[in-house]
Amino acid sequence: MTAELPLQDASLVQWKPNRDRAKLIQMIVKVISGGFAAVSILTTIGIIGTLIIETAAFFSEVPIWNFLTDAKWTPLFSTQQFGIFVLISATVMIAFLSILVALPLGLLSAICLSEYASPKIRQILKPILEVLAGVPTVVYGFFALLTVTPVLQFIIEQLQIILPFIPDLKIFNALSAALVMGIMITPMVASLSEDAIYAVPQRLRDGAYALGATKRETVTAVVLPASLSGIVASIILAISRAVGETMIVSLAAGANPVLGFNPFNSVMTMTAFIANTVKGEAPHGTTAYFTLYAVGTTLFLMTLALNIFSFWFVRRFREKYD
Repeated sequence: MTAELPLQDASLVQWKPNRDRAKLIQMIVKVISGGFAAVSILTTIGIIGTLIIETAAFFSEVPIWNFLTDAKWTPLFSTQQFGIFVLISATVMIAFLSILVALPLGLLSAICLSEYASPKIRQILKPILEVLAGVPTVVYGFFALLTVTPVLQFIIEQLQIILPFIPDLKIFNALSAALVMGIMITPMVASLSEDAIYAVPQRLRDGAYALGATKRETVTAVVLPASLSGIVASIILAISRAVGETMIVSLAAGANPVLGFNPFNSVMTMTAFIANTVKGEAPHGTTAYFTLYAVGTTLFLMTLALNIFSFWFVRRFREKYD
């Protein structure tokens, strides 16, 4: 027995798989993956750090009270005023009007694709709907300016014959920009909502049918409440997309910083101000230059708040099924 042990140990060593190469490959993959993750994290930290530093330089020259209470936005004029709510009002108005367009179109499209369309029709219609998401935003901007605005002006002129108190629609206006932006974010609402609705277990629908519910009652009373968290998340993401949109508002909404919520007038959103100012109108190191970062920080905080609310809502109201 003592003579056979060395032979047995030698055979075990001979047939033992060599894991050194596999461990080396796993370590390389781990390092590469961690490196890419670190790049994204460091990029985010760099962006936030830049915003904080440059915004602090802005507030060292402009009191935050003036930034929050001024009724005008004229950082490039000789008499400078920095009322950020002028830009926020335009941004919120256009985002609100656009979601009024995207919500019914996107949600009804999602319900149709998930609950009423056959699998073959769904495979055809969903990619067609998502094609809208691939259209460049500059195309949407020119479409709003050159097509939607003239059509709206004609309709309003006809309505003014009956209702003369309706104001004129300016060439650059918030209404056409909001309508086209609503069409642009419709695929986001439709696709994400459809995925949430489609994920509802079929047994919930079968249970509603067993109780005598119709198709409409099943959709409204069972399917939509069960997928509410996903639908709300899609809406909030669409609002964030609308808040951060640049080209449509720059081309169609104009560049008139006016405090108010009149969609017939030309307005200036936060992204439009940034796009117009970076063309070189604000010399580096001036107060007008630092307003770019103050506006960017405000825009970042708005989208961050929306994303935090979306994350909280999904965790709070998400339905789990075994």
